[in-house]
Amino acid sequence: MEKTSTGLTENVAGLLCYVLGWISGIAFILLEKENKFVRFHAIQSIIVFGVLTIAMIILSWIPVIGFVLGWIIWVIGLILWIVLMVKAYQGVKYKLPWAGDFAEKRAG
Repeated sequence: MEKTSTGLTENVAGLLCYVLGWISGIAFILLEKENKFVRFHAIQSIIVFGVLTIAMIILSWIPVIGFVLGWIIWVIGLILWIVLMVKAYQGVKYKLPWAGDFAEKRAG
């Protein structure tokens, strides 16, 4: 694995893009200017977990059905979080529909 400008190997940096969801994605998009693998995972993290966070906030205002849908989104988010971290650590550029395509175009 190749080193990034942060001094980390790209698979570890890719994993760390997901650790705190969109927050760590923003940190890595600001820190890593050259490595396309890390930038891809940072952008995908921002999109995926940003959208899930906004959906959870909106659903929290809706009684009962909002709670149920929010719980389902939370479970989906947890599964995505684990899968994306594992794939990044394995050195795989795992693209989710739409978010992965967008991230790939913007990564450089």
